Amino acid sequence: MSGNDAIKALTEQRRLLLLEYEDEKKSYSTITERVGIHRLAERGDAWLDIRIGRVYYNSLNQRILEVFRDSANDDDHHFEYGRQVAFIITEGDAGSKPQIAFTGSVSFADGERMAVVISDSALVSRLHDAFSIAVMLSFDETTYRAMFEAIDRCINAKGRLAELRDILYSKRKVSELSLSPMRFPYLNRSQEEGVNKVLRAKDVAIVHGPPGTGKTTTLVEAINETLRRESQVMVCAQSNMAVDWISEKLVDRGIHVLRIGNPAKVNDKMLSFTYEHKFEAHPDYPTLWSIRKAIRELQGVKRKGTDQWHQKMDRLRGRATELEIRINNDLFNTAHVIACTLTGSANRILSGMKFTTLFIDEAAQALEAASLIPMRRAGRVILAGDHCQLPPTVKCFEAMKQGLGRSLMERLVDNHPEAVTLLTTQYRMNDEIMKFSSDWFYKGEMKASEEARYRSILDFDTPIEWIDTAEMITEISNECSDSDDIRAYRDVLSGNSFGRINKEEAQLTMLTLQNYINKIGKERFLDERLDIGLISPYRAQVNYLRHLLKRLTFFKPFRHSISVNTVDGFQGQERDIIVISLVRSNERGEIGFLSDLRRMNVAMTRARMKLLIIGDSSTLCRHPFYRKLKGYIESL
Repeated sequence: MSGNDAIKALTEQRRLLLLEYEDEKKSYSTITERVGIHRLAERGDAWLDIRIGRVYYNSLNQRILEVFRDSANDDDHHFEYGRQVAFIITEGDAGSKPQIAFTGSVSFADGERMAVVISDSALVSRLHDAFSIAVMLSFDETTYRAMFEAIDRCINAKGRLAELRDILYSKRKVSELSLSPMRFPYLNRSQEEGVNKVLRAKDVAIVHGPPGTGKTTTLVEAINETLRRESQVMVCAQSNMAVDWISEKLVDRGIHVLRIGNPAKVNDKMLSFTYEHKFEAHPDYPTLWSIRKAIRELQGVKRKGTDQWHQKMDRLRGRATELEIRINNDLFNTAHVIACTLTGSANRILSGMKFTTLFIDEAAQALEAASLIPMRRAGRVILAGDHCQLPPTVKCFEAMKQGLGRSLMERLVDNHPEAVTLLTTQYRMNDEIMKFSSDWFYKGEMKASEEARYRSILDFDTPIEWIDTAEMITEISNECSDSDDIRAYRDVLSGNSFGRINKEEAQLTMLTLQNYINKIGKERFLDERLDIGLISPYRAQVNYLRHLLKRLTFFKPFRHSISVNTVDGFQGQERDIIVISLVRSNERGEIGFLSDLRRMNVAMTRARMKLLIIGDSSTLCRHPFYRKLKGYIESL
């Protein structure tokens, strides 16, 4: 593929991204108008009846509005650092029409407290007079703007960015340095190969890490070895969670990390390497804070606008700028790793910065355009992830169908197989849990380590089981003449816009888990601190499972050990026992997005010792993947 072909591919990416942008913007408007604020709250996209806290300035001189919600409503939500929000007020009484008071962006959000960056303190006065106040996620132009700019920059690139563009979008072999292989006794053979390929790469290298194969361990070692040759690198990922995870592992290794964005982590370990915390801890910060305070006070004096006022303001602003530059230079010059999200790499505080090497973790989960954002700062690119697990999130069906869901990592694996290292030894799962995933997704190349191979809870236990609701429906139909009973275990559309739900299957899921805990023994379960993951692809089912977990008294002693979430929510995690409720059960054989097998790969490979799958074989096994999976389980 020539430079012109690369530009053609990028132009197509821009077209598809525009489809996604327009579809999401339209969808946001429709949902806001039709679904209503209470439904948005149930989805985790709004907080209702919030209380207003203080307004203050943070270390970056941003105005912050603090808001709180009732701890009784401490459910999952989608508010996180950088997300755009709108404050919705109802004036007068409950019958009044809600309206948007103003907008802001999230600086911090946890279970019941949120800090929002706002443009003007005077805006808050509108909230004090309101009958009720809510805050909801609003359509975020910022990320799309950064992605469009990144595509345009690559299309019009000169110099090294143009060279990288033409290499990434071509099939010609990537260049490598001639280096003698290094030995790492604490890594396995494929991990060692991965680190050496990173060190040799002139243009691009890819670390393909299937579940449990130590991808993060390999990446940390590659970063550490790269820092022996370079003074500083940039490390990015799609989500704040992924950036925080790799940052924490780098800090554990003794590497000095400067984390740009996401000051939301409350533990000292995470806070200590955020840009905001380091900025505030700098010896010059008290002086800078005093000067900023003096500027704000001067802005409010009556003689504003006089020559003397302007002269004093210019002196204060000049001194503040001088201190800000000095603090920034100190922070960036002493950091070995600059860590941020892909979108965060466009932050103005990184203006003009260049890095020899850019590392992108969880690269398979990022839109291709998002991966291009930090590339203008790099001489070479290292990607790590697994394109056989969670794909990028694409909401527009047409854009997805035409290829927007294909990540840059997936493109590079196809274009440059010589740049890929597949990690092959996994340390998480019992061999029988691993084997089906290995055969279907990784050409049978995954091998269980000796310590994981026979990992189990009970002697003579089958590590993976399928509880088939189709067989239970048959039993009911044989025993009952009432046709309503035959419709048990059927999926239906949830009334709260979360997709599908199957309440009978959820109840069976909890009963199956209860029986297995009894089989283990309650005391042993607690003594050995076993943990459980309940997974469903559908949020409505997840919410109902959480409801059952709270309601059923049997689980009271075990609730702290049981996590319930969607497949996406369990990405990167593992549990001793995983129970999957597949939900779909219908006469038409429709399985919806269960046909995206990568999500099923994630769900199944979270389990260390026991995997229980609850589902209707008569519906699911019309698909060859589930038919083969069930056959595999029955053969054990």
